[in-house]
Amino acid sequence: MQTEVFSDLFPLLSTASPQTLECLLNIAVEHEYPSGRAVLMEDAWGNAVYFLISGWVKVRRTNGDNSVTIAILGRGDFFGEMAVLDESPRSTDVVALSPVKLLTVSRERFIQILFKDAQLHHRMLQLMVRRVRQINMRLQMRSSPPAVKLAHTLVSLNDNYGQESDQGKEIYYIPFKDLAEVAEISLDETTKIMEKLHERGWIKCVPTSQSIYVINFKQLENLANKF
Repeated sequence: MQTEVFSDLFPLLSTASPQTLECLLNIAVEHEYPSGRAVLMEDAWGNAVYFLISGWVKVRRTNGDNSVTIAILGRGDFFGEMAVLDESPRSTDVVALSPVKLLTVSRERFIQILFKDAQLHHRMLQLMVRRVRQINMRLQMRSSPPAVKLAHTLVSLNDNYGQESDQGKEIYYIPFKDLAEVAEISLDETTKIMEKLHERGWIKCVPTSQSIYVINFKQLENLANKF
């Protein structure tokens, strides 16, 4: 992978120097995981940062035999940085929703690079603050109607990971159970709302190709802002 492609794919690396990009590419290790495979396990010590080249993963928190999906990440995102930076066990699992290809950079090398490249360091802080703001937004929306919460989740996925297509932006056909847990609504509510959005022509669900197309983003965004 060329450094320009690497930088364009990952927003985290958009301000990194050419030397930093070259170094990361030289030390990164590529991995592939099939759908359903655990990429990271909760309570494992943070020994690497993960860069998602392709595919989709879910981040989940476990409590005994139960697990709840708290986030969905797609191509161009990264994870594992919190356990690396605070030198503590991971607090969540990460599981592949689809076949996944990713790069890993060891904790020691990643921290060395952060100290050498101030722009990358600053960019990481910006993106971590953005994640905190997203968590705060979800807390503010807890009393919102289910349709608004689900629309907000879909808008966020579209903004962060949507790929242009002739039918609108395309995102992965995320299992409704995971969508429900991220939006903090019931599975029954999620199923009904997704069917209604599909009927209205705001989205198009195509299970056979594992795709959801966001066709009328403006209407979906308007609904998401009614919290």
